[in-house]
Amino acid sequence: MSKKKSSRKLARISLIVMLVGFLGTMPFQDTLWILLLHGGFEAGLIGGLADWFAVTALFRHPLGLPIPHTALLPKNRNRMINGLISVLKNDWLSKESIQDKVKHVPFTEKIYQTAAAKIQTAVFQKLAVSWMQQIIRYMDVEKMTPFVKKQIIATLSNVDMKKILQMISSQLLTEKVDEKALDHILVKVEQWLKKEDTVHKLGNVSMNVLNNVKADGMLQFAIKSIQNLMTEEKLGKIIQNLLISAVKSLRYEYEPNREALLTFIRKEIEGLNENEKVLLGIEKWKIRLLDNWKSDETITETLKQLQLKALDFVEGERFMEEYFLPLAANLLEKMNENKIVIDLWIQKQLSILIENNHDKIGDLVRDNLNKLDDETLTDMIENNVGKDLQWIRVNGAVCGFIIGILLSVVQVVFEIV
Repeated sequence: MSKKKSSRKLARISLIVMLVGFLGTMPFQDTLWILLLHGGFEAGLIGGLADWFAVTALFRHPLGLPIPHTALLPKNRNRMINGLISVLKNDWLSKESIQDKVKHVPFTEKIYQTAAAKIQTAVFQKLAVSWMQQIIRYMDVEKMTPFVKKQIIATLSNVDMKKILQMISSQLLTEKVDEKALDHILVKVEQWLKKEDTVHKLGNVSMNVLNNVKADGMLQFAIKSIQNLMTEEKLGKIIQNLLISAVKSLRYEYEPNREALLTFIRKEIEGLNENEKVLLGIEKWKIRLLDNWKSDETITETLKQLQLKALDFVEGERFMEEYFLPLAANLLEKMNENKIVIDLWIQKQLSILIENNHDKIGDLVRDNLNKLDDETLTDMIENNVGKDLQWIRVNGAVCGFIIGILLSVVQVVFEIV
């Protein structure tokens, strides 16, 4: 049985005892002690009934009768709610008191101590890995593709090709690509010159050149003489040998013609970044390439691969020990070093929050109380303070009984006197 029911039962029993005692002693008032008891029970009954009426009148009409000045709480509902809200807002939970309490709370220190202890536990580390994996899985790479593509295109569009060419030319000269390229070309030229059909091609071209040469006098006679003496085969063979000899000489290190040719090539390479035609051509090529670049599938697939690798990396043993814990510890240390600044910021934000929302405390209480009808609100108050109220009834009956006996004693004394 609850305390509420026990106190109500005790109050009823006390009233019933007084009533039974009053009725039971009424026919037997011949003896002194019964007369005294009768007076006590009578006063106790009156006191109990009076206190019952008073307690009941606070919450409802006694016996359902609309007696004036009863059912005080339902009739004064709004005034009671307003008074409760006023006390709550202005006394118990005033803005100043809350803000003052907030100023003395070491937020950063509490966060630091709690977090520093938690990150070392296996449970937290397991949860951290799980959270990070969920975050990685929830990333929609297909939605990220347009953004990544846009950033790549923007980055490539802003690339300074002049600097790129300068870096390329510098690297080419450092690795002596000019010499290697020249040697490669000379080897290929020599191989071509040594082919059997090359003699015929050289002879044919040379003979055509001689036929098309227009000259006068002795030069014309000399050309005709050569044409008469030489066949295409002989002329091609002579030119082939001359060219092979020239190619071989260019392959010798420190040969003057080779050095001159390499000097020319190096100057051209060094001047790439200053060649306006080259730069303009590369820029146009870059623009066309970016405009026609169909990279969505490639970027999406790459992002998916990165997503899978990130999941594997987070799940690995090295991630927690070598990356996450050192990073978390470093962040906590930085936070602890700046705890004064952080606490002031938190206190300021909370003060602003309290300032802007303090009235909502009263609104919240009012809204919750307004949701209750009169009967429910009355029962709620009665249930919370009912024990003490029921003891008023008990005390009324007991005190009335004692006072009744005393009054009966006084009455008897006066009658004797």
